[in-house]
Amino acid sequence: MENKDKYHVQILYTQIDRHEDNSPVFRQFSYGLDDEKYFYPASTVKLPIAVLALEWLESQDVRGLSKESMMVVDSVRASQISAFIDSTSFSLMPSVGHYIKKILLVSDNDAYNRLYELLGQDYINERMKEIGLANTVINHRLSLPMSAEENRHFNPIRFLDFEGELILDLPARETSNVYANKVKPAIGKAYYNSGELVNEPMDFTFKNKYALSDFHGTVMRLVFPGNFEDTERFRISEESRKFLLKYMSMLPGESDYPSYELPEYYDSYSKFFKFGRDKNPIPGQFRIFNKTGMAYGHLLDGAYFVDFENGVEFFVSAVIYVNENETLNDNQYEYDEVAFPFYEELGEYLYQLERNRVKVRKPVFDSIRMDYP
Repeated sequence: MENKDKYHVQILYTQIDRHEDNSPVFRQFSYGLDDEKYFYPASTVKLPIAVLALEWLESQDVRGLSKESMMVVDSVRASQISAFIDSTSFSLMPSVGHYIKKILLVSDNDAYNRLYELLGQDYINERMKEIGLANTVINHRLSLPMSAEENRHFNPIRFLDFEGELILDLPARETSNVYANKVKPAIGKAYYNSGELVNEPMDFTFKNKYALSDFHGTVMRLVFPGNFEDTERFRISEESRKFLLKYMSMLPGESDYPSYELPEYYDSYSKFFKFGRDKNPIPGQFRIFNKTGMAYGHLLDGAYFVDFENGVEFFVSAVIYVNENETLNDNQYEYDEVAFPFYEELGEYLYQLERNRVKVRKPVFDSIRMDYP
């Protein structure tokens, strides 16, 4: 906070109290919040893509189509990549459900790209605006060197049943709409492009945007949809909502398919608040329903934080930018020195604040207690 301009810190924190019927009431606090101020959202954009993929599936009303249906992605352009199998799946075949698991467990980039290709930019951006998350622009795949034009083309996709019979066939699609950041944001003083140093700020006009209030609002809509108007909710079934919450809160080592093992995938691999980079197991009393992101010196986390044992619950979302030399793509970012300690300390501070805060009623957590394999 002594260097808030340098680190571009934004924080949203929501206290939760409970009525007699256990329904929640919110009180929100913010620090440095500015929905117009651009930061790169990194992998946090995968959360709305996962939600919207389930929403899209349910809207199709096609017999036999579900999140378990085999999803085969083809390619018709030189820049596109096909996907016919998935070795991490029990069936060895990709599906929407399996891609969502990979997104929420370890933030898999390819899984996000496949769901982005399924939905297309129009559906994604229009739906986010319709439900009141209007400070979002999602317009590109991740970790693929594609132009803005190529990212407006979407692969052909087929859904098959377990007998290999066709359920739904989507042709290659494209959009003529251009989704871009109107403020034409630029970050840093220099950046590397294909190994060459470019001595000017990096242009993020055609990069994703996901304002912190939209990120925070997405998590809140998933945990407590009843606190939002019908027009502000995602159109997903209760089964789909519970599926998302389960894998948002599951630890990598608790998953069988896909399987993620130690030492690479420790408990706090994608749980930054309070636990930072601690490699020790997270105590069983805690569950964190969240999504994280890390790229271009930005570190982000948005979470519903729960301590079942002590009746603690709160929402918190934050972003911090750590790039001392203001050069992008040089892999010289102060994540370990500054960013992860920031999340560890902020999470611990809010946790202790909530644990000591006097509440009239303790929450009943029955609706979010999950069984993890």
